[in-house]
Amino acid sequence: MTAPFGARLAGAMAEHGPLCVGIDPHRGLLEAWGLPYDLSGLERFARTCVEAFAGRVAAVKPQSAFFEVFGARGIAVLESVVTDLVQAGTLVVLDVKRGDIGSTMTAYAEAFLAPDAQCAPDAITLSPYLGYESLRPALDLAAATGRGVFALALTSNPEGRSVQHAVLDGRSVAASIAAGAAGDNAAARSRGELGSVGLVVGATVGAAVHDLGIDLAAVGGPILAPGFGAQGGHPETARAVFGDALPSVLASSSREVLRHGPDVGALARAVTAHADELAAAFGVA
Repeated sequence: MTAPFGARLAGAMAEHGPLCVGIDPHRGLLEAWGLPYDLSGLERFARTCVEAFAGRVAAVKPQSAFFEVFGARGIAVLESVVTDLVQAGTLVVLDVKRGDIGSTMTAYAEAFLAPDAQCAPDAITLSPYLGYESLRPALDLAAATGRGVFALALTSNPEGRSVQHAVLDGRSVAASIAAGAAGDNAAARSRGELGSVGLVVGATVGAAVHDLGIDLAAVGGPILAPGFGAQGGHPETARAVFGDALPSVLASSSREVLRHGPDVGALARAVTAHADELAAAFGVA
């Protein structure tokens, strides 16, 4: 890697806008595209997405689970998607949500973040609910290899509140995760750069960020915000959710774009239009 993930992401967002488009080959989407729900359909879906998105968007976020369901051959398709996008110069955030402790966490980190990883995206998602410091093997390896991570902080599912909003020692769990990320981003922030440790904060969490007293701008890293489009997140209301951190928000949208498939041209036009819409609403056009 020639530069840390945060710096590369900032450049990609400046060039292409703040959109991260998902590749989510679940059964309903494949069938909507007229594809069989088997390995051949998965491959055609994935190749179409790569052709439509590469070079047109700041980042692409494949959801690992939808490839894993097809076993080793599905994972091979995922590896080719990641490799082809990276070689095309498009950043890849692999949505794997790994989280564990000790040697197991180290192995998860090496699987995606090591220099010789078979599946080597630019960043991965992590689950910090065994404690933020349980992620240390991944945090350190990502820093060493110029990659990034996004730790789940505030998700939009109702069940998440019972953990993420819980208060321990006067601070919510989500706020403690934000503080951990801020600490890991401190050096980059002192240089005026975007850090490489990001948070996942849903676009539909409403006033939760404010109510929990979380300063997302102080995190100093990117905010991956799923839920724009079909899930109900609106670009026009994003400032109310993300406040001063809005310039660092990487808005994730899947169905809003993927519904335009299987035509490559229609997908390419949709991703460009959605990125432009987000950039204008965020004030970064």
